[in-house]
Amino acid sequence: MSLLPPDVHSALQQLLQGLQSTDNPTRTNAEEQLNTEWVAQRPDVLLMGLAEQLESSTDEGTRSFAAVIFRRIATRTAKEASSGNNKEVFLQLNNESKTAIRTKLLQCYANETHKSVRHKVADAVAEIARQYTDETIYAADGSRDTWPDLLNALYQASQSPDATLRESAFRIFETTPGIIEKQHEDIIVAVFQKGIKDDDVHVRIATMTAFSSFFQSLNKKAQPKYYVLIPDILSTLVPLKDDHESDLLTKALMAVIELAEVASKAFKGVFGPLVQICIQMIQDKELDDQARQNALELMATFADYNPKMCKQDKNYINDMVTQCLALMTDVGVDDDDAEDWNSQEDVDFDESDSNHVAGEQTMDRLANKIGGKDLLPPTFTWLPRMLQSAAWRDKHAALMCISAISEGCADIMEGELEQVLQLLMPTLQDPHSRVRWAACNALGQMSTDFKGTMQTKYHQIVLPALIETLTAPEPRVQSHAAAALVNFCEEAEKEILEPYLDRLLTNLMQLLRSPKRFVQEQALSTIATVADSAESTFGKWYPELMPALFSVLQEPNEKEKRLLRAKAMECATLIALAVGKERMGQDALNLVQILGHVQANIVDDDDPQESYLLHCWGRMCRVLGQDFVPYLPTVMPPLMKLAQAKADIQLLDDEENVAQIEQEEGWELVPLKGKYIGIKTSTLDDKFMAIELITVYASNLEAGFAPFVVEIMDKVAISGLAFFFHDPVRVASAKAVPQLLNSFKVAHGVNSEQYLNLWKSTIEKILEVLETEPAIETLAEMYQCFYEAVEVSGKDCLSNDHMSTFITSAESVLKDYQQRVNERAEEANEREDGEEPGEDYEFAVEDDQTLLSDMNKAFHTIFKHQQQSFLPHWERLLNYYDLFVHSQDATQRQWALCILDDVLEFCGPASWNYHSHIAQPLVDGMRDDQAANRQAACYGVGVAAHKGGEPWAEFAAGSLPILFDVTRRPNARSDDDAFATENACASIAKVLHFNHSKVQNASEVVAGWIDTLPVTNDEEAAPYAYAFLAQLIDDQQPAVMSRAADCFKFIAQALEAETLQGQMAQRIVTAGRKLIATAGLDANQILNGLPPETQQTVRTLFG
Repeated sequence: MSLLPPDVHSALQQLLQGLQSTDNPTRTNAEEQLNTEWVAQRPDVLLMGLAEQLESSTDEGTRSFAAVIFRRIATRTAKEASSGNNKEVFLQLNNESKTAIRTKLLQCYANETHKSVRHKVADAVAEIARQYTDETIYAADGSRDTWPDLLNALYQASQSPDATLRESAFRIFETTPGIIEKQHEDIIVAVFQKGIKDDDVHVRIATMTAFSSFFQSLNKKAQPKYYVLIPDILSTLVPLKDDHESDLLTKALMAVIELAEVASKAFKGVFGPLVQICIQMIQDKELDDQARQNALELMATFADYNPKMCKQDKNYINDMVTQCLALMTDVGVDDDDAEDWNSQEDVDFDESDSNHVAGEQTMDRLANKIGGKDLLPPTFTWLPRMLQSAAWRDKHAALMCISAISEGCADIMEGELEQVLQLLMPTLQDPHSRVRWAACNALGQMSTDFKGTMQTKYHQIVLPALIETLTAPEPRVQSHAAAALVNFCEEAEKEILEPYLDRLLTNLMQLLRSPKRFVQEQALSTIATVADSAESTFGKWYPELMPALFSVLQEPNEKEKRLLRAKAMECATLIALAVGKERMGQDALNLVQILGHVQANIVDDDDPQESYLLHCWGRMCRVLGQDFVPYLPTVMPPLMKLAQAKADIQLLDDEENVAQIEQEEGWELVPLKGKYIGIKTSTLDDKFMAIELITVYASNLEAGFAPFVVEIMDKVAISGLAFFFHDPVRVASAKAVPQLLNSFKVAHGVNSEQYLNLWKSTIEKILEVLETEPAIETLAEMYQCFYEAVEVSGKDCLSNDHMSTFITSAESVLKDYQQRVNERAEEANEREDGEEPGEDYEFAVEDDQTLLSDMNKAFHTIFKHQQQSFLPHWERLLNYYDLFVHSQDATQRQWALCILDDVLEFCGPASWNYHSHIAQPLVDGMRDDQAANRQAACYGVGVAAHKGGEPWAEFAAGSLPILFDVTRRPNARSDDDAFATENACASIAKVLHFNHSKVQNASEVVAGWIDTLPVTNDEEAAPYAYAFLAQLIDDQQPAVMSRAADCFKFIAQALEAETLQGQMAQRIVTAGRKLIATAGLDANQILNGLPPETQQTVRTLFG
């Protein structure tokens, strides 16, 4: 029985017909009527009417469309008249209307007979259910309102003899798992178990996806109760595989993948059989590619989340390598001679859904998670044979495999690079163009993954071969060889490149004449990279290259040539940076004028020249220095327009709008309670780059940029710190603020009224952001902004209120940090042996370590400039220092030790007031198993000796035995331990120098100290150690004179390592000459025992 009068239904039917009309004016009028007359004025009547249409209409299309419109309107967000808050339309209805509509919906759901319509009604039910689980809704009596009839209705539906009704029930469970979260697990298991074993395959699939959604909503502790369902879930895969039901198998595998991501250990008891089932799927060419790739994805997911379990399975690694390589040969179908491939203009054609790409990506993941030790042996069982194969696809696959695994297996492959190159290099001569392309790809990737080694050891092998490949007959091979050269040259020193420049640039210049624009563009990118790496040695080629680039830039601005012109700008400005202002002469000013002309003629939002131009202006600023200042009035207005851009954000609750936005580039969609927030990221990317360029101008021009600082700080940088729509904008703003402050300080002086006014408003905003920033990674950047800004303003720039606010925010940050650490510890305890944390876990740990590091630097900077005035504020956090310094977490111990070092260094004897919090942690720190903590503690003892005065003298002298123990630990000179050892050496020297009267048997201690030399790594420790040695030489201290040859050798080693610079280096050279003279040393004889490089350095310095 209808609750609404017939005239309402008649009007509603007309409205639905109008909304479906193919006539644009009719449909537009209907949409206007829907919004203004129905949604705005009587949403309760509209939703009830739509629900009744679902029940009463005999037309299947009308019922289907009514369900879609109901769901769209019910979830639309609008401002509630009574509260002024934005709420979904359904939630704004009175309780009586909500109850009536819910009842009608469930009746329609139960009575609908057509499958597709029932699914749409089920989607509407799920959306209303979501609102009840996501929001707190109150009944008329003030109690929490729920939908009490829903769960029973869905349970009945899941037991119905109608398979479509059973399926739709599980579809609702999938969409809104919160409906069943609070039910007893035995009931839930029974419902899912029955569904998984259902006679109807569609019900089984719907049950699997619903269980996956439900399982993901559980906390870790609740998950094991449902592991019992895993074997039943897997048993559904085999019939689908055997019957080649590819679409259904694809859906089923997606559900299993989601389960594996959340709880890989749930599959421990069935992993072996699952591996075999999936391998069979991957092999089966009668299945669709997507199904095969999903089976591969499931196996790769286990490598991501539980590599130990994968390694323990006897078949997993061998079978996965074999199947990945097989998939990677599935390339170039129906294009055996690569005729189509060679003629393709779009070299960035998306092949991400191809089998060969899936195989490559999986090998990359296996390399990163399984590691080279286990992955390389089975892989290189295949690769040599494939590279010798007559089939070009085998060779292509082998080369792409090398590209894929080189990063993850770098630690082992680096030692075998020569053998790998012996296998690879002949393929650059292969008759098939795609093999040569793949060889270029491998060399480019290896140049990045083995940077340094490839360039220094194998340039004679790699560079000539790639340079020759630039002359290949196929444009795509030419272009890819040039791209590989970018990777190689980016990591190469100019001395390595110089012998090859003539041939390299000759061939690249030839590519600039190619009829293929993508070849020209890549040639320009490669020339730019070569210029950047070759620096001044590039000058020889300047007269030939720059006119050619000017010619490109002065051509008409045709749309199809815009990217080429953009690359030419990039190349020209990088060459300018390489050769310098003097070499360019008038060309520098001509280039700036050309850039100005390009900027003035950009009219389209999608013109690639605009984003390139930002970086080009930055380079020309660095080239011209202060000569760039006159151009600022030209470049700043468009830059400020980009930098001040507002966020373009849309709330999308219409599926058509979501689909439309998904098709457009430059948008990011963020799901939110059944809707999406659309953020136009392309605008924000430009804003980010504009702020980055402002930072370049401020840092390079300093006072010359000062006229723009106040406006930028007010309209861009300060507001950018709290621009929560786009993290990169906040980070760029945080980096800009200190540079803008410095620019203004250089122009006006740190004590000027103008600067002090700017500083006051700026520091208050920075401190405010420190209290409110929610993202850990960005918060670290804000702390960096803070300490760099304080460094600019210098001594006593912070008031008591500033320091108090800083400590309050720091305390809040530390409290939140502790909570995250505790949560991660709980999560780690729940993981089974071999189960690895996900990437999110690792990133979270890394972000927290970065945050602590930047907080440390902030404390250091405050102590440096405020000294004892900061102590009353700092001591509010003493409980945290005490807690952290005794923590099991090495990072926390290091954090506390570094701050204690700052107290000693900048507060001198006053730090003794806190000796009960400092002394024992330093002693324990010197004995810490973590080298970084020993280094911090040893440094602290040295600072106590140097700056602590009489109060700390006894402690410093008493620490000598422990400092010597640090230098005598096993592997004390290894890369990991060297800095701790050298800090101990320097601190012993400080104790002997500043607290000499407290040291017993000082001569014996000095003799022992000599054995702790040399200091060849730590540039901060070396001056203290060698200043003390120089003093001992001047005093002709007996222990030094008796070991004069050793001391001279230690001097030579430090000079070669360049840990001594400037006046300190001169002083130690003078002392070394004196040592030779007074001790009667044969310096040549000592030097002959040292490496040739050291001999050369010492002979040069000693004359």
